[in-house]
Amino acid sequence: MFERFVERRAEEALSDTPVVLIVGPRRAGKTTLVKKMGQTSRTYITLDDQTVLEAAQSDPTGFIRGLDRAIIDEIQRAPDLLLAIKKSVDEDYRPGRFLLTGSANVLTLPRIADSLAGRMETIQLLPLARAEIQRRIPTFSECLFEGKLQSQRDAIVGDELVHLVLLGGFPEAISRDSERRRQDWSRSYLASILTRDLRDVAEVEKLAELPKFVRLLAEHSGRLVNYSQFGAGINVSHKTGQRYLALLEQVFLIATVQPWFTNARKRIVKTPKVHFLDSGLLASVRGLTSQRVKADRGTFGELLESFVFSEVRKLMMASELRLTPHHFRDRDGREVDIVLERDDGMIAGIEVKASATVKAGDFGGLRALAEACGDRYVFGVVLYDGADVVPFGDRLAAAPLSCLWG
Repeated sequence: MFERFVERRAEEALSDTPVVLIVGPRRAGKTTLVKKMGQTSRTYITLDDQTVLEAAQSDPTGFIRGLDRAIIDEIQRAPDLLLAIKKSVDEDYRPGRFLLTGSANVLTLPRIADSLAGRMETIQLLPLARAEIQRRIPTFSECLFEGKLQSQRDAIVGDELVHLVLLGGFPEAISRDSERRRQDWSRSYLASILTRDLRDVAEVEKLAELPKFVRLLAEHSGRLVNYSQFGAGINVSHKTGQRYLALLEQVFLIATVQPWFTNARKRIVKTPKVHFLDSGLLASVRGLTSQRVKADRGTFGELLESFVFSEVRKLMMASELRLTPHHFRDRDGREVDIVLERDDGMIAGIEVKASATVKAGDFGGLRALAEACGDRYVFGVVLYDGADVVPFGDRLAAAPLSCLWG
């Protein structure tokens, strides 16, 4: 069993908050985690059990009455339970009463989000980070903001890096011995998400078109969002394409990343980017295998950027820093893949490069970001397929991708 970074944060939240909700993709390890946390003192209930689900849906208040120190798994299947939990918590505000999990972000439902404000803490659990798999304590976020990234003697590079990115982070996928079996798991997983989980959160017209829509998104992972183009790909309107994208984000298949900008700069692009949250799933949707990536290395860049984005999101949960991810692009086409904004407004930039060599020209986006940020800029790094940290001027460096888990 892997130690998860969010466990400590969840335990802390339970010590002073009545309801804690752990959300994230199905099969990312939420059930394993909450069972471990509640194995001695909590009643475990799963709404994946059809009989239990029908009882919860038919009488939410009666279902919650009498429950205390309970784990309720897959809460998105009966969202009205959250309203019953609110009533119960208002009558008894002791911390740690309910530990919930959800494979869809129920907080996008306005009446749910509003009703539990101040009563519930939400923690996101994504698939395994490389640092979790390798049982290391990550320091990347802190070192980045201090400008003290280190060379990696055991850096993973070349074909091994390709293998690692194609592997992704879902526990069941990485446990399979062959690439073909991992891709079989990914296809089955994706079919389950599109035919079952989406129905828990919305009525979806043109359900049969969703696999095609997901393939279209996969071709654009790491790029700017174009709702009209996405909708046209399956003959639906701009508005419907936008809704489908939001639904796929709600079940944690993808994430949209907002641009960083300041009102003082008129030439910054203010369009979000889209990323798949697991590089293994992304590779499967695009039909990319190790052999195909090695034969055409040009396909690796977008996979790698989404992998790094997902790793950074996971490391944010392990860090004491409070960070918000963005991207940056100006009207001259200079861009930075990931911009991290600390809660005090300070900024660090991350550019991702699939090559084993880094040139001064690769820092054009980071220099533009530094200019736009002014005194708020702390440090910028180009993560590359190598082992050494190489300074490239004031508050700029190239660093190994292995710094993410080293």
